[in-house]
Amino acid sequence: MRIDDSTLRLDLDPRDPAFVQDPYAAYHEIRARAPVFFWEQYGFWCAAGHDVVSALLRDRRFGRQILHVATREELGWPEPEAHLAPFLAVERHSLLELEPPQHTRLRTLVNRAFVSRQVERLRPRIAAVAEALIDGFADEGEGDLLPAFCTPIPVVMIAELLGVDPAMAPQLLDWSHRMVAMYQFRRDRAVEDAAAAASTEFVAFLRGELGERRARPRDDLLSHLAAASAEGDRLSEDETVSTCILLLNAGHEATVHAFANGMASLLGAGIDPADAFADAAATESCVEEMLRHDAPLHLFTRYALEDIDVRAASLRKGERIGLLLGAANRDPARFAMPDRFDQRRSDNAHVSFGAGIHFCIGAPLARLEMQVALPILARRLPGLAFARPPVYRDTYHFHGLEELRLRWERGGAG
Repeated sequence: MRIDDSTLRLDLDPRDPAFVQDPYAAYHEIRARAPVFFWEQYGFWCAAGHDVVSALLRDRRFGRQILHVATREELGWPEPEAHLAPFLAVERHSLLELEPPQHTRLRTLVNRAFVSRQVERLRPRIAAVAEALIDGFADEGEGDLLPAFCTPIPVVMIAELLGVDPAMAPQLLDWSHRMVAMYQFRRDRAVEDAAAAASTEFVAFLRGELGERRARPRDDLLSHLAAASAEGDRLSEDETVSTCILLLNAGHEATVHAFANGMASLLGAGIDPADAFADAAATESCVEEMLRHDAPLHLFTRYALEDIDVRAASLRKGERIGLLLGAANRDPARFAMPDRFDQRRSDNAHVSFGAGIHFCIGAPLARLEMQVALPILARRLPGLAFARPPVYRDTYHFHGLEELRLRWERGGAG
């Protein structure tokens, strides 16, 4: 890693093995020398301090898209490549990629369907799924909890929330993996073709499901989204399909690794899970610290909607800026002893779910899944400890483990 203190330019390969395994050491040096810096490998400015990241997440002069205020010709952008059309068609109607007034309209309609009671009613199902999964491996005394526990819970819950057969979970995961790979550093044509194919298949599946809900509505999110309306306005089929894909892709990629990273942080700190999840208040506090300490998403980009200065960086309209959520969450100016995992940390203003109008719509579900499932894991598998040191995947700007191989007292508890 090299930082030019005069130009604030950072030379750091996001796929450097040392950085992949521990980005936080680099974040500390970067933040101390250049809280706002130009990352050469990405080709845009980035922010690493909690104050500036938090502010930019809320600053309406930045957006997730730019083509609502500028043309491709103005920006010097080429036309999108034809082979990406299926993937871009999904992105075009995604809440995550829109700005007001389109975002306001779509989020209002989605919120009508995705209300808290839709999430809260999943509490007993989360518990039942967690218990059933543990039944399948408790007697083994050791295993990789990433595929055995952390992955199935979010995927099954999203499937059940939407009203999709949970037996579809492996297929949903496959589509999700192929689409989410588009956001990783240095994607290639093979990744793009796989994402386009997954988009085509996923959209076709959801259109079929929506057709069934219109003919025979059920008490599930797909039916509620199909019927969502406000002041005579309704979600189009394209908007409904994109919303469902966003909920699955974001819910899977982020929540799976929030589970796994969180448990690795907890055990790495030498904390007994039974103490961490002793009661509801302790559980809530511990889950928030898991989300802060080792966030599953480390880089979130925005476009400058006008010419604007951010600290020492002068951005022209249409330029991107990267917000380093993982770095902001370990900023010593905001968190005392930020590298320490403190399960009782108060005033935990992490930015793992973002902020502002793009605050993660699935945050209540992710929190509920962790708050319900992790205490069950701690109760059923006493003596949880690493069977093998955790190793992170080479998938920056996502940050997640290759495996979470743990051991516990054989047979577990009832």
